[in-house]
Amino acid sequence: MDMTKVVFVTGASSGMGESTAILLSKQGYKVYGAARSVNKMKKIETHGISIISLDLTNDESIVKCVETILSKEGRIDILINNAGYGSYGAIEDVPIDEARRQFEVNIFGLARITQLVLPSMRKNKYGRIINISSMGGKVYSPFGAWYHATKHALEGWSDCLRLETKPFGIDVVIVEPGGVNTPWGPIAVENLKKISGKGAYSERVNKTLAFMNKSYGSNKLTTPEELAKVITKAATTKKPKTRYAAGYMAKPSLFMRKWLSDKMFDKMILSLG
Repeated sequence: MDMTKVVFVTGASSGMGESTAILLSKQGYKVYGAARSVNKMKKIETHGISIISLDLTNDESIVKCVETILSKEGRIDILINNAGYGSYGAIEDVPIDEARRQFEVNIFGLARITQLVLPSMRKNKYGRIINISSMGGKVYSPFGAWYHATKHALEGWSDCLRLETKPFGIDVVIVEPGGVNTPWGPIAVENLKKISGKGAYSERVNKTLAFMNKSYGSNKLTTPEELAKVITKAATTKKPKTRYAAGYMAKPSLFMRKWLSDKMFDKMILSLG
């Protein structure tokens, strides 16, 4: 009987999700990659990865995606909740509908997938759930409130899930990337420019945009392939840590947030942009 472990990676059309899916496939895992655009996953399909359409804002799409894998494989051993995006803009300016969508993609869609995958993991008394958070799940910055809110929520949600599922042989691991060279950064910059580039917050926004553009244009950013190695380790090592912080500025940022007072950390963040 073939007991090759089955891996399900969301957000597999680019960046860390794409690189992680490819790396796990090369290591002999049976990998399913999911994203909104199937066409953008043609690259991973050439690596023998099965691709599925997934819209995290649509419950029918989520259910169909998970059921497709379970009907073919009978189980999902490793779930990598990687899909997400950064909604940026001043709190006063961001429409509440957009704020809801940010939570729908980054939290509620992720949670729904996890609910649907858990029964097969419990039945098999084995499972590994990797939630891709961010250093932004512990630190914060101006104009990223809704994004940070989802990642702060994911940290606490994952901690609770880890306690609940431990008796069933399921591990829950959080990965906290720092600056990674993916499409995430430019998309966040465009969102911020569009939402709050003009108006009451424009002066501070333009400073923040300059800092973000400089950061995301930097050659210091970690490559998706490097982060994929960390995610793969979290997914496959026998006894994983509860958290892995990796990528440009992740560990220094988390260290400073832990030891600086709120006011000192505020001052440092405001001095950046």
